[in-house]
Amino acid sequence: MTPNILFAARPEQWDIYENPLKSALSEAGITANLALDLPPEEVDYMIYAPNSAVQDFTPYTRLKAVLNLWAGVENIVGNQTLKVPLARMVDHGLTQGMVEWVTGHVLRHHLGMDAHILGQDGVWRKTIPPLAEDRPVTVLGLGVLGQACAKALRGLGFPVTGWSRSPREVSDIACLSGDDGLLKALQSAEILVLLLPLTAETENLLNAERLALLPEGAMIVNPGRGPLIDDDALLAALDAGHIGHATLDVFRVEPLPPAHPYWAHPRVTVTPHIASETRAITAARVIIENVQRGEAGEPFLHLVDRSKGY
Repeated sequence: MTPNILFAARPEQWDIYENPLKSALSEAGITANLALDLPPEEVDYMIYAPNSAVQDFTPYTRLKAVLNLWAGVENIVGNQTLKVPLARMVDHGLTQGMVEWVTGHVLRHHLGMDAHILGQDGVWRKTIPPLAEDRPVTVLGLGVLGQACAKALRGLGFPVTGWSRSPREVSDIACLSGDDGLLKALQSAEILVLLLPLTAETENLLNAERLALLPEGAMIVNPGRGPLIDDDALLAALDAGHIGHATLDVFRVEPLPPAHPYWAHPRVTVTPHIASETRAITAARVIIENVQRGEAGEPFLHLVDRSKGY
């Protein structure tokens, strides 16, 4: 039987994904009916974005899997009408984009580049930064993106500590877990990178108490999820000078409202959720590989653990 694949995302995304998905199907040797609109009872696979109009999965009685276009699944994982396997996006393009953004901003803070980029006022500011080997970096979150960034930073010479809720092992990275591990991970972090999923346990993880554990002048880089940080606590820590700078790519409300204090704060850099995006060409191959596996009766890749929320 020819599988029916529903593209359940915003209509403007169809123009971006249609040709890459059809090319990926052709490369995989799969004949399928790929469409924006199909009778729910005839859909076998759903390519899905959580901001789709589809929120009730009950009518999709033949559905085998939901294949998420995004790495984040916090807006779908709790949907009680979704009973079939849910796969999150794990894509080379998305991962590489995140590595490039994170290493770029970590190096920017490590080298103190803002003083020279923004300080073109005739003052000769000669300050020599430490070597990377003398600048401890902590990465909170050791999933695919966190591990990739931690390895890239370690490759540049930074001593990297990684923290995750459950124990992980990553070559050449000091891996910590649990509440005690989090305290140790924060206490050594001159630069802190947040790459955790958003769950009930991680919301406001970086609160006033934990911000106080960071070394004086620590830099924060958050391309993970906005609600990982207590915004009021961060602003207070920045105003007090305890946190040296925060580069933030994600926020509780996006786009970030023009009146939000982050925009005008001299120790905050706002970037408009650009740390990494799903790339249509590489993402299409990931999605179609899962369709291929489903049709062959093989286990799906990158499945979400509903009990953990990611």
